[in-house]
Amino acid sequence: MTVAVSATSVAGLVNGLTGRWHQSADRLSGAVLRVVLRVGGVAAAALAVAGLHDAHDPGALCLLRRFTGIPCPACGSTTVFIEAGHGHWSAALAANPVTVVAAVGLLAAPLGPGRWWWQLPDRRRNLLLGAALTVAWAWQLCRFGIIRP
Repeated sequence: MTVAVSATSVAGLVNGLTGRWHQSADRLSGAVLRVVLRVGGVAAAALAVAGLHDAHDPGALCLLRRFTGIPCPACGSTTVFIEAGHGHWSAALAANPVTVVAAVGLLAAPLGPGRWWWQLPDRRRNLLLGAALTVAWAWQLCRFGIIRP
C-alpha cells in the first residue's frame, strides 16, 4: 500500500501549524508556552555545555583574552552556562551578570519585554546595548584584576 503525499498538502499542513503558532503569540498561554520551550532549550544547552566542559576543558575561548590577556565584554558568557548547568547560580552571576540579565530577558521576551524592546527607537536600543557592553567590559576588567574599582 502506498500513500501519495503531494507537496501542496505538506505545505498546507506546515502553513496551518505555523499560522496557529503565530496566532498563539498574542495569547498568554502561547507566551507561556514559548517561555517554557526557551527555558527548556537553555537548560538542556547548559547541561550539555557543563558536561562537555567536565570532559574537556579547552581553557579560555575568547581570542582577545587568549592573545592579549585582556577580557572582552562577553568573557564569562560560556562560564555562565557552565555554572548554571552545574546549578551554581551565584558563580554564574559573578562570571558575567550582563549575560545573565540578557538571557533572562530573552527567555521572558514572549511575556512582554520582547515587544517593549522592538518598540524602542533604534537609537535608544543602540544606547542600551552600548551601555550594557560598557558595564560588562568594566565588570570583566575588574574581575580579572586589570583595573581596580
